[in-house]
Amino acid sequence: MTPPPSRSAQNTVPPSSLAPGSLLLVFLGGAAGTAARQGLGLLLPSAGGFPIAIFAANMLGAFLLGLLLEALSHGGGSEGRRRRQRLLLGTGFMGGFTTYSALATDSMLLFSSSAVLPALAYALPTVICGALATWCGIALAARRAARTAGGAR
Repeated sequence: MTPPPSRSAQNTVPPSSLAPGSLLLVFLGGAAGTAARQGLGLLLPSAGGFPIAIFAANMLGAFLLGLLLEALSHGGGSEGRRRRQRLLLGTGFMGGFTTYSALATDSMLLFSSSAVLPALAYALPTVICGALATWCGIALAARRAARTAGGAR
C-alpha cells in the first residue's frame, strides 16, 4: 500500500490550467457556449418530448470539438495561443454548448413517462452519432492539415 502524499507535496503550486487567466478563459467560453445553447433551444423547441435543440447542440459540439482539437494538435505543443484557444473554445465554449447532463435528464424523463421507445431513440443515437460527429471533425481537420503540409489549399 502506498503512503499518502506528504503535506508539503499537497501544497505545491497549482498547474497552469488553474491560473486565474486560464480559469477566466474557461469561464468566458462556458458562458458564451451556454448562451449559444439556450439560443438554439429557443430556435428549435422540443417536438413530442424529443429535445431537438439538445441533440443538435451535442452533435454540432462533438463535431466542432473534434475539429478544434485535431487542428490544434497539428500546430505543435499545447502552449501559448493554442493552449488559450483550447481553454476558451474547447473546454469553455464547447463544454457550455454541449450538455450530456441534459441528455441523461431528458432520457430519464422520457423513460419515467413510459416513453421507452422515444427515450432509446434519443439516448442511443446521441451517443453513437456524437462519436461519429467527433470522428468526422477529427478526419476533416487531419485532411486539412495534410493538404496544408503538402502545399495544396
